[in-house]
Amino acid sequence: MQQQDKKLLKMIGKRIKKLRLEKDKSLNNFAFNDCLITSATLSRVENGLVDLKFTTLIKIANALEVTPAELLENFEFKYTDLY
Repeated sequence: MQQQDKKLLKMIGKRIKKLRLEKDKSLNNFAFNDCLITSATLSRVENGLVDLKFTTLIKIANALEVTPAELLENFEFKYTDLY
């Protein structure tokens, strides 16, 4: 995985964790009851350790009561040094 990918995934993970904590949800409770994913998966997403699937992103956004677009707004998706 490229360095830019890792940085972007960490930033998205931080936003997800921030929004989850604002809702006062524990990782386990939020993962199992709201997102319908494992807590291990959510932990890896929040720590930027996994390139999450689009369907997982949608599940998380729905659980956070935001659209996927709102979850990803203000991120720079331009790759400047691909080669």
